[in-house]
Amino acid sequence: MAYKILVLKGDGIGPEVVGEALQALKVVARRDAVDIEFREAPIGGHAIDAYGKPLPDATLAAARDCDAILLGAVGGPKWDNPKAEMRPEQALLGLRKELGLFANVRPVKSVKEFLPASPLRPDIVNGVDLVVIRELTGGIYYGKPSERRSGADGREAVDTCYYSESEIERVLRYGFELARERRKKLTSVDKANVLSTSRLWREIATEVAARYPDVKCDHQLVDSMAMHLIRRPRDFDVIVTENMFGDILTDEASVLAGSMGLLPSASLGEELNGAGYRIGLYEPIHGSAPDIAGRDEANPLAAILSAALLLEHSLGMRAEAELITQAVEGVVRDGYRTRDLGGGAGVKVVGCKAMGRLVRERIESLEPEA
Repeated sequence: MAYKILVLKGDGIGPEVVGEALQALKVVARRDAVDIEFREAPIGGHAIDAYGKPLPDATLAAARDCDAILLGAVGGPKWDNPKAEMRPEQALLGLRKELGLFANVRPVKSVKEFLPASPLRPDIVNGVDLVVIRELTGGIYYGKPSERRSGADGREAVDTCYYSESEIERVLRYGFELARERRKKLTSVDKANVLSTSRLWREIATEVAARYPDVKCDHQLVDSMAMHLIRRPRDFDVIVTENMFGDILTDEASVLAGSMGLLPSASLGEELNGAGYRIGLYEPIHGSAPDIAGRDEANPLAAILSAALLLEHSLGMRAEAELITQAVEGVVRDGYRTRDLGGGAGVKVVGCKAMGRLVRERIESLEPEA
């Protein structure tokens, strides 16, 4: 079977880190004789410069025709004017909505070698293994009206938070299914003591939980969840929440792993043809870091691990995905680090290209699990 993967390299360090992830995928495809066609298209700030919009029609058409998308971060100071009609980040919102990518999945797992890199005590972060699922196509980022205007008291602005029952139910259902495959614990996060959308969220979460009696479900308010995620992160398994809350909590959770440069993500749509595979967009959670773009200092590991998620969720290639994960873990155990992960005794600091090469060499040396 032939697969089609669209590569959107983005802005800033996006082309560098996605380039290394792409090379890792090519190594896996070559060694395991997997037929993958890689296509490229513009997105973000560079697309605005070249085509006048962050998500050109041709890019969206290519995305619809592919099995999965590998994406780099978009944006940078050049396009940061808040009054601009076109902003790079609009491309992400457009892709998510048009492709129906309703569940953003961000695994957070502590790695022994990186415990010193976290600002939290090792006894707090050691053993953390959780997944945050963020609803991605509803909520305040998409609600209408969303506008800035003039009022009786001067400038004013409004954003609307809207959720339907079906939007909430499907992301919670996905969360419960994932929890069944893990430690059978799910935490639903809302702000039900204040927001009507959150009261609906909690009501539906309670109804969905009744269909999964084997999964322990609890509810947390988002403000207390922000505290508990730092104080007792090992207590959590699968966390499901709405769009804006998930955006904030997942960035907070990055300190548990020690660096944003280590965290991949998958934005998934509905299951395809009942086969268990989903169209997905895969990207590191970090930004475009324009201050280090072109200096070979970026950390490609989150992008490479995002490629592993791509193989697992959209192509159904779990053994190959595990191969990439094992390769990354092996390189880390050998003491290799990019600059963002710090130095120290026995640590060898390398650049983006060297780190990517080390991972590829490790992939080629490993035997895939049966």
